[in-house]
Amino acid sequence: MSETDSILVDTATRLFGDKFTPKELLEAENGRWHVEGWRAVETAGLVHAMVPEETGGFGLDVPEAMNLVRIAGSFAVPLPLAESMLARWLSAAAGLDTPEGPLSVAPTSSADRLKLARDGLAWHLEGEAARVPWGRVASAVAVLVEHEGQPHLALARTGQWEAEPGTNLALEPRDTLRFEVRLDGGQVAPLPVSPMALQALGAAMRCMAMAGALGRVLDLTVGYANERVQFGRPIGKFQAIQQNMAVLAGQAAATGAAADLAADAVRDGIRMLPIAAAKLRAGEAAG
Repeated sequence: MSETDSILVDTATRLFGDKFTPKELLEAENGRWHVEGWRAVETAGLVHAMVPEETGGFGLDVPEAMNLVRIAGSFAVPLPLAESMLARWLSAAAGLDTPEGPLSVAPTSSADRLKLARDGLAWHLEGEAARVPWGRVASAVAVLVEHEGQPHLALARTGQWEAEPGTNLALEPRDTLRFEVRLDGGQVAPLPVSPMALQALGAAMRCMAMAGALGRVLDLTVGYANERVQFGRPIGKFQAIQQNMAVLAGQAAATGAAADLAADAVRDGIRMLPIAAAKLRAGEAAG
């Protein structure tokens, strides 16, 4: 780990630990957008971890930057950190400027149908993207869509879509966005990343978040089992509890290994099969 990596990891760990207490997490589950938390994350520069240094970022390799997502998962951070990091990385690769604020990416499913067409010197984007993370609070959404067989990135800004609210199992926003908008030339550019590669990157980042979450669950469980006393001794001394904790530890370790596998697959040029296997194993562990 480089010095920059270490500084960002330490910064993220302290920031998340201070800002996201059980009270804030409960408020987020009830629909509150944590403005103060987002400002702290943005001020710390975490969202620019994957952006090249020449365009104002930290220039970390994608696998190293993904460690921030793992830490965020361990604190159950209710913010679009992964999505904003990914959107800014895509925008930098396409040579587009991103606005301040939280960002998201679309589409999240190969079933979504989006169309991009020339409109004079501008562009026309239309279609629907389902289950877009944090779509309702995003200042922009990086939409990956093909035009004449080539991937393009369309950076739609707030007000350029209609949002239908939805949530996932964690009660985080997963919104349906409908586009019927004219974009100027500075909002669209060719991109050397395919839609399938985008989904693979998203899956790899989700593996990192799941590994962080399961690791934290294990730590909390071990701590509780050693503190909670029943029948005159800690419940962690009972064989039945130890057996279940061993199962949990095994699942957490497997998820951590799967996340490392996904990160290595990104390092090697976004290899699909290892990422798919890692996401499958992380999902099995979570279940």
